[in-house]
Parts: sequence; C-alpha cells; structure tokens
Amino acid sequence: MLDLSGKVAIVTGASRGIGRAVAVRLASSGAQVVAVARGDNAKGTVAEIEAAGGKAVAVSADVTDRSSIDAVIAQAVEQFGHIDILVNNAGITRDQLLMRMKTEDWDQVIATNLTAAFGCAQAVIKPMIKQRGGRIISISSVVGQSGNAGQANYAASKAGLIGFSKALAREVASRSITVNVVAPGLIDTDMTRAITDKAQVDWAAQIPLGRLGAVEDVAAAVCFLASDEASYITGQVLAVNGGMYM
Repeated sequence: MLDLSGKVAIVTGASRGIGRAVAVRLASSGAQVVAVARGDNAKGTVAEIEAAGGKAVAVSADVTDRSSIDAVIAQAVEQFGHIDILVNNAGITRDQLLMRMKTEDWDQVIATNLTAAFGCAQAVIKPMIKQRGGRIISISSVVGQSGNAGQANYAASKAGLIGFSKALAREVASRSITVNVVAPGLIDTDMTRAITDKAQVDWAAQIPLGRLGAVEDVAAAVCFLASDEASYITGQVLAVNGGMYM
C-alpha cells in the first residue's frame, strides 16, 4: 500500500462512484480527505472512511460556483495548514446528438467537467507553490480520447481536461507540482448500470480484457499518481480502460 500519511487530499464529486472510491482509497493510504459534494451527499463517503479507521471531512460545495470553491480551499488551508492533493472528479453528462443538443446542456457539462477543474486548480496553486509541492489529478474519460456519438459536450469537456492539464503541468513543474490525468474507460458505476444489458454486452465486446472496469481500478491509478512514487511523472494521461482505446 502506498503511504500518503500526513497528506491532505481534496476530492470533488466524492459522494459516489469513482469519486467515492478515490476518497476511500486515498484515506486508506493515510491521507486526510476533504470530500466535496453538494449538500450532505459526501457524508456517506466520510462514514465509510471513518468506519475503516481513516480520516475525512465532508464539505458541501457547488463546483460550478467559484466563490464556493474558493471557500472550500481556504477552509482546508486554515484547518490543515496545507493541501497536497487535488482530484478533479466532479462530472455530469447531458447526452444528445449535436443537432438536437440544447445550448444549456452544452454549457452545464463544460461548466461542471472543465471550468470547475480550472477553478479548483487555480485555487490550490497558490498554497501548493508556497509549500513547493503538490499533486493535481483530473479524471477525464476514454471518450475524451476517442470521441463518442451523442456526447460532443462530454467528449469536449474531457478532452479539454487533458489539454488543460498538460499546459498547467508545464507552468508549475519548477515548483515540484505534478499535474496528470486518469482516463477511465467503461467503469461499473451507477451511470453505466443505467445502460441496457445489451449495450453493456456490446461495450464489453470492445474491451480486450473482456470486462468493465471497477471503480477501485481507477482509484488505484489516482492513488499512485498522488504518491511519491510518481514524483517524476507529470503532464501524462494514464488510461484505465482495459485496452478499449490504445
């Protein structure tokens, strides 16, 4: 198990799915986790972490509201004195063929999946530069690499995270801050369970490893990039997709 003892990690979209698994994995490795989600949604994640002997706090925030994010970061710095890890995980889908896509569906996906990551990263950069170190990890998607019909907004947001992360990695490398991306493929979550059984079989047939991924697979990759073992890795995209896209 990688050792993140003494580290403080902020995870957005930490209430369920990949975000919850990431928060739990970071805590099990010793990090103090700030689990961010709307309302009381992150309390279940914190309860799971604490039941396993880990440390976490639930924070309510809307990642599309910059003042809300700034308040979360300021609170974390005041409470813990430093921020070592940021995981930009919060994301939504509003799928539709482009010719039928509403402007508000485009705007909401870009705001939640991409602009929020910009806001969170910008807010943690100052404390990370001051402490001369940090890890920023964003959760993209195989769709951001390969594209997918009916997901122009989602694919654009996830591809944007990759370009954003590469640019930021160059900006902050001299301060020992690394910036990387994890790009999951088809992962077994509430979102994919809503797909028909036939569609799941069709998707699985495109995966060389022959199965959907687990949220724990993604969490393990994030934990690695957050650790000292990945101190010489920056500006990279780590695909966790079972070979679905190479």
